[in-house]
Amino acid sequence: MTWQHPVPRITQEERQLRLSKLRQALEAKGLAGMLLGPSESLHYFTGLVWHVSERFLGALVTPSGLYYIVPGFERSRVETLPHLPGDILEWQEEESSAALVARRLGGSGTLALDDSMPLYFYHALAATLGTDRLADGGPIVRSLRRIKSPAEIALIRYAMGLTLDVHRQAHALMKPGIRASEVVEFIDRKHREAGADGSTFCIVSFGAATSLPHGADGDQILADGDVILVDTGCRIDGYHSDLTRTYTLESGNEAFERAWAIERETQQAVFDAARLGAACSSLDDAARAVLARHGLGPDYRLPGLPHRAGHGLGLEIHEEPYIVRGNSTPLAAGMCFSNEPMVVFPAAFGIRLEDHIYMAEDGPHWFTQPAKGPTEPFSD
Repeated sequence: MTWQHPVPRITQEERQLRLSKLRQALEAKGLAGMLLGPSESLHYFTGLVWHVSERFLGALVTPSGLYYIVPGFERSRVETLPHLPGDILEWQEEESSAALVARRLGGSGTLALDDSMPLYFYHALAATLGTDRLADGGPIVRSLRRIKSPAEIALIRYAMGLTLDVHRQAHALMKPGIRASEVVEFIDRKHREAGADGSTFCIVSFGAATSLPHGADGDQILADGDVILVDTGCRIDGYHSDLTRTYTLESGNEAFERAWAIERETQQAVFDAARLGAACSSLDDAARAVLARHGLGPDYRLPGLPHRAGHGLGLEIHEEPYIVRGNSTPLAAGMCFSNEPMVVFPAAFGIRLEDHIYMAEDGPHWFTQPAKGPTEPFSD
């Protein structure tokens, strides 16, 4: 398909650089290789997009090679898909893909495993190689993926801009009597018109349903004075956007407007705490400190913040770094994460203002500017 966006895709050269960094990490830890499953890490390092099935397909990365482990009948399909050059090793239906990996790896050395490896394949590898030759490759993969390159940040910024514009259009559509399903369909269509493959997800909640962080079952109808929460995103070259706005169409709901101001103050406190070298947990702490001053919480008690203050974002909508209590990971340039310390008032309403932050050498930057006010969900 022709690339229609003004921001460049991830290049083969960047993927080769990622592989080089992975190989350096393997050598530093004395590992014989890394086995990538049909996961976003396979996509990240090789460009190949594949989905989990009962037949294993992945890639073995060694200090000197790249080998795709492919069911024989899928080879022609794989050859048509974008991926870095590498040897394709086939296994047939009656054969063991784990045995194929073991033969390529050789009789010695430890194999690190992508932490998204299907459990059934871990068991097959354990039976073939022995558990003592298997290691958790998750820390290596995560340490590389959580630092985004300028190209990745540009793709996320562009995707966020598309979704912010879709939010504006959805806001203009809102009126009493509209169904949540109509808004969901509208948002999906507008994402497609903008060049994405539709919405990756879409939560549209009205009234008391906004107090449920991930929405309610059933199709709601917007009533006069209802609080509106819309949380949606799309993908551009695999990279996610994810934005939430909470608002009312008219002013006058004093309880909501007071709570909205607290939510915005809390969101700003997270941004202000985002300093290079600061522990991820300190941002969550900053959010809860604001809420405590307003008599909310403490901890995860309601009314208050029932979940972490944010999550990392990239090829997965939830990935490292997690902005959560107990996470001592220090913030570093290249990290991207959400800022969404939702405030929930059970059975009444919830307010989630979600924008994302990327860390640069001079500190935190917004991907999108936060909402302006309880009836003005956009800054301009």
